[in-house]
Amino acid sequence: MANDPEMETVATDATDARPAWRRVHPLVWLVLAVVVLDVIAFFVAPPFPKGGAPGDTCPYPVCYINGTLEFPPPHVVWQLDPANPLPTGQLVIGFNVSITNTILTMWIVMAGVLAVAILATHAMRDVPGRLQNLAEFTYESLHGFAIGLGGAGAAKYVPIYAAFFLLILFCNWSGLIPPVGRIEELRAPTSDVNITIGLALVSFAYFELQGFRANGVRGYLSKFFPVYEFKHGAGAGLIAVFVGLVELMLEFVKPVTLAMRLFGNIYGGEVALGVLIALTIGVIPIAMYSLELLLTTVQALIFSVLTLMFTLAAVESHHREEGELGEEAVNGRPARQPVDLPAAA
Repeated sequence: MANDPEMETVATDATDARPAWRRVHPLVWLVLAVVVLDVIAFFVAPPFPKGGAPGDTCPYPVCYINGTLEFPPPHVVWQLDPANPLPTGQLVIGFNVSITNTILTMWIVMAGVLAVAILATHAMRDVPGRLQNLAEFTYESLHGFAIGLGGAGAAKYVPIYAAFFLLILFCNWSGLIPPVGRIEELRAPTSDVNITIGLALVSFAYFELQGFRANGVRGYLSKFFPVYEFKHGAGAGLIAVFVGLVELMLEFVKPVTLAMRLFGNIYGGEVALGVLIALTIGVIPIAMYSLELLLTTVQALIFSVLTLMFTLAAVESHHREEGELGEEAVNGRPARQPVDLPAAA
């Protein structure tokens, strides 16, 4: 009965009997709706120069592009130090106590992520609901990915890896929501270099702390100052110290690369998206949105995976090099003891 051809024919006829407009994919209707809204908005509320008033002359295309972009310096929502205001219209390096639009947006994202996490885990059940099932699936997927990259030793660092991924992912995605970036009080957090530097410094402090905890102060610093190599001769010692100093400099480059890679990709994507929205209508911006969803996800994954890999590299022991193990074997103290096999029956 389940495979009765007559029943299948009836079902097909019933489907084909629907009006043509009901057989159109919902995504097509969404694209058409966006195009119509863009056209209506162009005539009802045409662009005007930033800082000007509606109705002012807005030359195409420069004014159109500038009206959709927010340049690197973040907008100050709440100035906590009026005597030392943050300069506007320029990117400066300094210390200023203020709440910017990127910090405010990041707090909103953090509150949303924490609220969903609490709702999904506060009453765990053997038969999970949709929210708990989604939370378990997300964590198990991230856990499996981390173990696949770093082995069993990566399991204890999955929480920090997952936390970085989810926070950065939703911070990246927040810039694709229309109110964010369209009003001064809201802006994608990771499009601000101050936020990405802060995230990178937290990551740097974490994997350095784990390195000291796993190897001790002396053991961890031996990676950068391998003075024990001088027992193999002055030449070997000088080469080892030089390589160690290079690794020490590269260690401080890690937070810079983490911060600048994330900031550059997210801000660059926002600029490209803003230009396309200003110069085109409907279909191309939607395609760019889809690409941005993918790219922002990749950037969140890169930051979190690099944090995980840097942590695993930091906790690895460095004071027993291959040369030392080989020397022990030559001196009659092999690292691996031979195994006595039972006599054949």
